[in-house]
Amino acid sequence: MIQELHHIGIAVRSLDEAVRRYCQGLGLTFHGIEDVPSEKVRVAVVTAGRTRIELLEPTAADSPVAKFLERRGPGVHHLAFQVAETGAMIRVLAERGAPLLDQAARPGAHGTKVAFVHPRYLDGVLAELVEDPHR
Repeated sequence: MIQELHHIGIAVRSLDEAVRRYCQGLGLTFHGIEDVPSEKVRVAVVTAGRTRIELLEPTAADSPVAKFLERRGPGVHHLAFQVAETGAMIRVLAERGAPLLDQAARPGAHGTKVAFVHPRYLDGVLAELVEDPHR
């Protein structure tokens, strides 16, 4: 099932400004930026020790992150959980009646497979399931 917390996703208006605050301000370690066209976001990865944080900047007005920023402003967007096999976890959650945003895994940042669970399942928190071949 869930192996561990993979990362915390934070919606930001400006990736450059956020990276500066998190890295120069807080002293976190910067690991790079990647475009994820399927999600219409740019993702910067920073770490605090072993805790991974993904800063998310929308690249289009119709991006889910852009819509989140419009409704709620910058802040915690989702919690991502490491799973052994995304497809199996999707099936388990579907059997348990969880409202899924994805019926099958899709490509995520850094070569991962991901799927999302609707926020109403976890008291308003969007959950991402991550199958990460690097972990």
